[in-house]
Amino acid sequence: MSNDLTATLQACQSPDLSVRTAAEQALQSAEQNNFPEFTGALATELSTEGKAIQVRQLAGIHFKNLLYAKDEAVQTGKHDKWKSMDATTRAAVKALLLQAIRSPEQIARHTAAQACAEVAAIELPYNEWPEFLSTMMTNVTSADHPDGVKVATLECLGFACERLGEIDAGPSIAAETTDQMLTTIVDGIRADRPDNIRCAAATALRNSLLFTRKNMETPQERNMIMQTICEATQSQDVKTRTAAYECIVQIAYQYYHRLADYMQTIFQLTFNTIKTDEEPVALQAIEFWSTLCEEEQELLDEAADAEERGVELEPGRECVRYVAAALEHLTPLLTETMTKQDEDVEAGDEEWNLAMAAASCLQLVAETVEDLIVPAIMPFVQANIKNENWRYREAATMAFGSILTGPSPDAIGQFVNQSIPVLLEALSDPHILVRDTTAWVIGKICELHVRSVPSETFPSLVNTLSSKLLSETPRVSSQACFGLHNIAAAFADDSTAEATGTNAISPYMANLLQTLLQVADRQDAGEANLRVGAFEAVSMLIQNSAPDVKPVLLQLLPAIVDRLAKTFSMQTLSNDDKEQKEGLQGLLCGVIQVLCLKLTKEDILPHADAIMTNILQVLQSKNATCHEEAFSATSAVADQLEADFEKYMPALQPFLLMGLRNFEAYHVCVIAVGLVGDIARSIESKLQPYCDDIMSALLQSLQNQSLHRSVKPPVLSSFGDIALAIGGQFELYLQVSLMMLFQASQTRAPEDDDELIEYVNSLREGILEAYTGIVQGLKDGGKAAALMPYTDAIFSFLDMLSQDETRDIEVLGKAVGLLGDVASTVGSAVKEYLSRPFVSKLLADAHATGDATIMETCTWAGAVIQQALQS
Repeated sequence: MSNDLTATLQACQSPDLSVRTAAEQALQSAEQNNFPEFTGALATELSTEGKAIQVRQLAGIHFKNLLYAKDEAVQTGKHDKWKSMDATTRAAVKALLLQAIRSPEQIARHTAAQACAEVAAIELPYNEWPEFLSTMMTNVTSADHPDGVKVATLECLGFACERLGEIDAGPSIAAETTDQMLTTIVDGIRADRPDNIRCAAATALRNSLLFTRKNMETPQERNMIMQTICEATQSQDVKTRTAAYECIVQIAYQYYHRLADYMQTIFQLTFNTIKTDEEPVALQAIEFWSTLCEEEQELLDEAADAEERGVELEPGRECVRYVAAALEHLTPLLTETMTKQDEDVEAGDEEWNLAMAAASCLQLVAETVEDLIVPAIMPFVQANIKNENWRYREAATMAFGSILTGPSPDAIGQFVNQSIPVLLEALSDPHILVRDTTAWVIGKICELHVRSVPSETFPSLVNTLSSKLLSETPRVSSQACFGLHNIAAAFADDSTAEATGTNAISPYMANLLQTLLQVADRQDAGEANLRVGAFEAVSMLIQNSAPDVKPVLLQLLPAIVDRLAKTFSMQTLSNDDKEQKEGLQGLLCGVIQVLCLKLTKEDILPHADAIMTNILQVLQSKNATCHEEAFSATSAVADQLEADFEKYMPALQPFLLMGLRNFEAYHVCVIAVGLVGDIARSIESKLQPYCDDIMSALLQSLQNQSLHRSVKPPVLSSFGDIALAIGGQFELYLQVSLMMLFQASQTRAPEDDDELIEYVNSLREGILEAYTGIVQGLKDGGKAAALMPYTDAIFSFLDMLSQDETRDIEVLGKAVGLLGDVASTVGSAVKEYLSRPFVSKLLADAHATGDATIMETCTWAGAVIQQALQS
């Protein structure tokens, strides 16, 4: 196989597509026909000296990819395939990989390190490769092996640790294994080692910290690890120092409760590094304090939660408040670092740099210490916001914006109040970065503290932001859009508008909407997210507009529809043109959606044909984002037109089915499912002619193994919407839909997996909504008797929910509602079920929630159940 494999690997790099494709198919065929032989051949190719280095590298990468996959299920399948090989064959392959790590060729060694790490990640948890660690240790500690081999070995250990951390399946790593790995790594990081070895060792150490809990809990071993890392921060090599600080960051994240003995040293090291070291190293030193803030926030939240629930805090989860203790020294360091902005603003503004890292850290500090940040930062802000040096003006402005999320309105409010005139003036600063940061800060104030803006300042705030929409750079104009969006958002649920018919933003609405649409037409609107920001501001202004703005909205609707119609004739000479055109279509559909929800049926009817014609044309594109927005706009039209929407169903149906079957773009699929529900509620029984195809598409989605799990709850819920719409006609789909609901109801979540618990609760909500809709629909259609064969499954599900401690309050409320619906629909026929203890338990649990809506449902359900029991 060797010569053939060499030629095939070389062909994989051919510029000729047909040659490349044939070579790739040959490799795939070899893998499928004889996997053990193929792995051995690849390992031989990688380890054979004298072979072309490019071929050796390709062999190693292909070997690694035989065992690696991003998808967890595919990954498990690949690992199982390796483990199914007999031990002798595997041993021969592993020996070749270990041999390749000692190759004189750097590329071969590096590639072998990756391939070896994949095998180690599979076998080390099962203690199946004792030669691996002994070889690694020999490679690093023996003087017989050159530095290049030591580097490759430490890289291999680092890769292996990283992969072990990513793979959830399998047993924990044995303590003896981690001890050996750690001993080897620490030997490599010794101060007398060359820089390239120390750097590889420091990187490996960072990755190994996931498995070294036993070592970190032992004082003597922990001291040795910490001393080694701290010494590495003083290396002459930038990469080694950076890797050492990455270790310290990882320790802050994983071993916060063990930092006390080392904080004084880390404090001095990080402060000195931030002040004087090169940027990559200083960035990691700042990252340590950012990570410390995040850990302390989590610990403080846990303490507050424990206090609220009246329970003891878990030992070792106390917050030591290092950040608050360091505040007096940390804030001046961060503000000084924030004055180190990049000289070349245009080129460097998107790259992470020291000033940005310091600002981000300061925000985390503010969120950690809350009100304490105000006296620590405001003297710097007040002293420098009008400094002659632009760097200090920008840093002071950025510092003020960075602390807005931390303190309470009472602590920061007076400064927000005083800042508005100064900030509005700074929007005309000669330096672009100062203007940009100022516009961002104003946007943050409008988002977080708009109530602190004095009413007399409001007109100048709106007018000044409006004046920057067309005249400024895309960056500043985009921030002005952000500010106007947040001002508009502050008028959500505005009782003044309901009572008086107007609000403070009404006088500016016509001009703002017109100007923002002009912004969207700017030649440079594609930069700095400007076009998107402008349309988001337009949508928010419409959404929260007062009744007196309705004449403006009535003029705006046909204008937006006309804009959408004109997009279809836009020239698309390049892929960028196509993306811009489709992006604009999606944004315009978003505005149409908001307008339709804001206006009445009578307002929309004259424009409905034009709206739907254009939306259907948008749906002919292949752009998933366009489809999301177009379906959302269609939902808004359907909601308003109600039964009159039925005329559009024949034209819409093919696109709707396409959306329901768009399993790859699952966000589109979710919105298409939501549209089915909206249409069902709008046209009710007129949906019936379209139901065969819709139900078929929904059932296909549930049976699709690759479908993203987030689609399943709304699909199940939509069965209820359809049943409510077509009533007794749903009997046609009853057996298959209830079978799907039964299968979904068997899904359980482990008690220690919060993410899966949340998903299972959403799945159960979908199931309960489906059952409720089906029960009510069949009852309204006079087909309640059709439910009887399925009542045992329904009550078994409710019984399970009554005992499940992971269910959330929404599931409980819907479960009680379903109990009441079943009792009122089939009544005395299910008396035996209704008298069981779990029914009383569900009702008692629901009443104990104290939630007014659930308690009302509980009272109604209890009365209906009592009536059924007495009948």
